[in-house]
Amino acid sequence: MLKSLIFIEVLIVLLVLSSRGLAAEPTAHAELNRFLDGFHVDASKANFDGYFNRFASNGYFLGTDASERWSVSAFKLYAKPHFDKGRGWTYLPVERNIEREGDFAWFDEQLDNERLGRCRGTGVLIKENGEWKVLHYSLTFLIPNSIAAEVGALTMKALP
Repeated sequence: MLKSLIFIEVLIVLLVLSSRGLAAEPTAHAELNRFLDGFHVDASKANFDGYFNRFASNGYFLGTDASERWSVSAFKLYAKPHFDKGRGWTYLPVERNIEREGDFAWFDEQLDNERLGRCRGTGVLIKENGEWKVLHYSLTFLIPNSIAAEVGALTMKALP
């Protein structure tokens, strides 16, 4: 009888603890989703300070061109003239997957862009002084397999 009661108590404690963990997970993802949504809104609105304040000081941005591997300071130099003219870039999130471990999170997202179509952003976030920052972001084109060879051939012609 005593063993049965202890077993039931342990089971209840485990159920309560596991349900708390499940409830906390959507909250953590909601925070990261808001951060990433703001990242894209700041880029779209050409909000230079808002956008670049979301990057870690040692962060990197990889664009779609092979030459586009920018440290944050180099990326700022590229973006500043465009943002100063009110020209940002608009990528609308369609789908996002996020994983988190402590002060690090990584994600992949599908994005729609008016000129480039469906793209994918992947990245790593780090929590610094209580704030999430982009440590690494990579933007790529999504190419349907049915036209991949054709696009590959065009790419090979265009690269040096």
